[in-house]
Amino acid sequence: MSPRPEEEAMRQDVVNRIESVIKDLWPTARVEIFGSFSTGLYLPTSDIDLVVFGTWDHPPLQELEQALRKHNVAGPYPIKVLDKATVPIIKLTDHETEVKVDISFNVETAVKAAQFIKSYLKKYTVLPPLIFVLKQFLLQRDLNEVFTGGISSYSLILMAISFLQLHPRIDTRRTNINLGILLIEFFELYGRDFNYMKTGIRVKGGGAYLSKEEMLKAMGSGNRPSMLCIEDPIQPGNDVGRSSYGILQVKQVFDFAYMVLSHGVSPLARAYPNKEYDSTLGRIIKVSPEVLAYRDWTIKKWGAKQYAKLENHGNFVATSNVETCEQDLARLLLVSVEDQRDTSSPLSADSSSSSPVFLPSPQHHSSSSSACSLSSSGSDIVGGQQGPAYTIRSHSHGSLEPHNIGFKHNQGGGLRGQNHSQGNFSPQRRFIPQGHNTAPGFRNHQQQQQQYNRNTWRRRKRDNLPALNQSR
Repeated sequence: MSPRPEEEAMRQDVVNRIESVIKDLWPTARVEIFGSFSTGLYLPTSDIDLVVFGTWDHPPLQELEQALRKHNVAGPYPIKVLDKATVPIIKLTDHETEVKVDISFNVETAVKAAQFIKSYLKKYTVLPPLIFVLKQFLLQRDLNEVFTGGISSYSLILMAISFLQLHPRIDTRRTNINLGILLIEFFELYGRDFNYMKTGIRVKGGGAYLSKEEMLKAMGSGNRPSMLCIEDPIQPGNDVGRSSYGILQVKQVFDFAYMVLSHGVSPLARAYPNKEYDSTLGRIIKVSPEVLAYRDWTIKKWGAKQYAKLENHGNFVATSNVETCEQDLARLLLVSVEDQRDTSSPLSADSSSSSPVFLPSPQHHSSSSSACSLSSSGSDIVGGQQGPAYTIRSHSHGSLEPHNIGFKHNQGGGLRGQNHSQGNFSPQRRFIPQGHNTAPGFRNHQQQQQQYNRNTWRRRKRDNLPALNQSR
């Protein structure tokens, strides 16, 4: 799903041809790319966003439309002029490549937003593969466009950045993080734990969760927070998620993905693998044969063009990054079955695996990456469910391993956490630093608890497996 060199070359050719039409019409105009093609976070079927800067009293939509028709850029495909939209644009499909293009005029915030996202791509190297999977997941369910009730790419990226900023256990700026764990926890946060009714998201200043009352003050009069309330880091008074009227449906499919993936990495799934799927990630994502054929066509046509260009210049450097997509997907499956087959038990301390992973089953889910209820005000910022206290084991390499980070549910069902932002809601789990629980009594209790977990797991496995074999 991640971009290949041939796809980038094809899209750049589309941009060059449209830019030449614009330059013929207005020689002093400036054309810039923004959106997913600018940041590199585009899927094979994503469109190209262009903005034209010039000195006009009103956007010259009809004039550019006529010039594009004259140069036959769209061919048999229609050119749509949306002059009544909030941001007037021209929508077209390039007839040579079938790539969709949106053209707007004098929208400076769009370019600034692309630059903002690029800065976080440098900070969080795990962000691109996470975004590719999430975008494909929403695309398959027609929830990747605002006008269908889904969420925009900009909203999705801000949600992912906020998730990484406020992750309570893992330093998400590292490069050696278990991406499968992060993906499941993203689905858990926004599919189960996040309280869309009361909470807003802020990315600026290190990130924070705000009550919608505070968001209303920041937006000023005439605006009110939406169900998905995300403060625009470029325009603080703008609510990025205000048009996503189907956010509860998005929440529902995120919850579905969390349950499916959690089951896919559970001990029961390892004991009885499902032959229907090639991978754990394949349970929620599939790339259609049409898209695969389109990518093959792109590689054959534009790969040959790139090679011819290099040959003409005496440069025979090969562009061999074709397998980038598969490598990214493989990294996302670090929680797959193969990594855990030799584990003596899911919670065993003497496991032979170097990075044992235990994820709770759907019946015993924890709020492992969520914003928790605000203990100071008594109102739940993020909804939780009543349940037992858990101890998550977190290792510096991103897998779930020892040192101990404890958290427990309060009586209201939310997770009682600390406020880590200055004057803003940023509820997170209560951390127990490594080395604070080193008393002999604590160690003995911990060893007894681990032995109890091992014995319980073995007893359940001995009792349940025969019954399952009989039912089969």
